[in-house]
Amino acid sequence: MLIPKEEHGIINSIRPGLKDIWNAYMAEGADFGKHDIPFCPTTATEVPDSIITWEEAKRIYKKHISVKEYGFTHNAFVCFYIDDYKFDGPRGIWHDSAQAIKVLRHFAGVITPDFSTYQDFPEPLKIYNTYRMRVYGYWLGKNGIAVINNVRWGTPETYEYCFEGIPKNSIVAIGTVGGSPRKLEDRERVETGLFKMVEELTPHTIIVYGSANYPCFDKLKEMGIRVMSYPSQTSSAFAKRRSSK
Repeated sequence: MLIPKEEHGIINSIRPGLKDIWNAYMAEGADFGKHDIPFCPTTATEVPDSIITWEEAKRIYKKHISVKEYGFTHNAFVCFYIDDYKFDGPRGIWHDSAQAIKVLRHFAGVITPDFSTYQDFPEPLKIYNTYRMRVYGYWLGKNGIAVINNVRWGTPETYEYCFEGIPKNSIVAIGTVGGSPRKLEDRERVETGLFKMVEELTPHTIIVYGSANYPCFDKLKEMGIRVMSYPSQTSSAFAKRRSSK
């Protein structure tokens, strides 16, 4: 039996006599789907005013903590549409979750982590990373953080599980900073998966981190779906450079 435990205001659980090597405490009390992927409620009630990456959030956190502004708040959602090694490692958000939540609590909310499910990954790894997206978001929500589910799909075989654990008729988020309809080699996969996601989840709002200036998003708008695009860190940097010239 998992026993709830609270440390530093963070809800954890442990199994007596067994070292928790896969963050079982995060799933305490969750409902599970067909592939044992936890259901992650959308706890955010409003769309973000702005979205920043985990790296940006850490910089902001360190800046405030360095001058002893321990109670600061920052009106932005944090996303993980960056290379995995920048947030998933020995000192990343999965293995050092206590430190991660100390940072994330200062922000308006979180878009659940974008653990990669690359096409050439073994299928069990893709399912595991989908599991981690949902259980991490579920755990954040249980700890009082506003959460919006990130959706990541691959080739059609991933449709069996990649939408599992996400509420229907809610807000969802996707990133177009990596694979996007702009690249011919990615276009069919991205567009097919996008419309399959809409069919499965019927979201009323889709948040896009990166450009949504593609015909597929225009079709979604015609269907009555609200599509909101937020500039990526890279595009914001280019815009600043252009304006300074």
